[in-house]
Formats: sequence, C-alpha cells, structure tokens
Amino acid sequence: MKSLPVQGLRESVAVGARLRNARLARRYTLEQTAQLAGMTKGFLSRVERDLTSPSVASLVTLCQVLQIDVGSLFTAPRTSLVRLEEASPVDLGGNGIDERLVTSREERAVQVLRAVIAPGGAGENELYAIDCDVEVWHVVTGRLEVRMHDETFEVGEGDTLTFPGREPHTWRNLHDEETLVLITLVPDSR
Repeated sequence: MKSLPVQGLRESVAVGARLRNARLARRYTLEQTAQLAGMTKGFLSRVERDLTSPSVASLVTLCQVLQIDVGSLFTAPRTSLVRLEEASPVDLGGNGIDERLVTSREERAVQVLRAVIAPGGAGENELYAIDCDVEVWHVVTGRLEVRMHDETFEVGEGDTLTFPGREPHTWRNLHDEETLVLITLVPDSR
C-alpha cells in the first residue's frame, strides 16, 4: 500500500497586519506599544510588516498590550456575498417599494437594505420608527422626501440622510421615476 505524502502548510499566516490594525485601533504609536510590550520599536516594526515572526511569548504579550485574543490573529475573517437575485425580501411597511436585505442574515453589526421605490411610493401615513441605533439613507438615483416630527428633508441623488434610530419618520417618492435607496441600519449596541 502506498502512503499519501503529508504536506505541511506552505504559506505562513500573516499576523503582522492584524497586529498593526489592533495597535492603530487603540491609537497606540509603534513606540508606545513596543515600550508597553518590552520590545524594541525596530523589532515590532518588523513583526507588523511580517518580516520576522515573534515568539509565542512575545505574541501573547503583544496581544495583552493590545487587548485582543491571540486566536483572533489566526481566524479567517467572516466574509459573505449576497447576490441581488438571492437577497431576502423585507417588508418594513409602505407601498410601491421593493426592499431587500443585501447583507447576510447572520450579520449582526450592520444591516443594509436596498429599496427601489416606485413613483408615488410612500411609507406609512403615520410616522414610524425602526428599532436600531442609527439609520442612514443614501439615495443612489432619484429623489425622496423624508418627513420627521418637525422637519422634512428632500434627499436627492448622491445625498445621504443620517438620523438616530427610533426617530419617528416616513417617506415618499415625489419623483416621476423610480428612486433607489440604500438604507443602512446599525442595530442597538446594548
């Protein structure tokens, strides 16, 4: 019986960029991080550029300084692709609107809806609110009127309206053509 050759991992895991991103997210300089970790600035620079590999002890120390889990350096990023034809339909109310969730259903940090609003399409007659921290409406094409309690905004092509989640509002397409809007919802962080 012939045995299959065992092949090792041919490509190394590039943890340097992830360490650098973690450092920058903390707003630490290279010098501050090196000092806190008990390393030289030159060594840390080479680690971040993946020119040298730190020892396990150095890696653990860096992760403690940067307040990240060691495992996060080796975990593949969660990536998803949602094709428009496969995007889940959503119904947040209103008429003359085709809304689709274009982010993955598993995504919890942010949700993006693609809304195609027919001429004359409108939201609820009464103001309504979405349970989220922030809503961002970006008009890709067309025009839209968004009414809030004490203010009305005309949002045109290329414009972006950002407002707190749970802010009562409604909308309507006053344009004689379809309006395409990308609506980003940032869920409640609590």
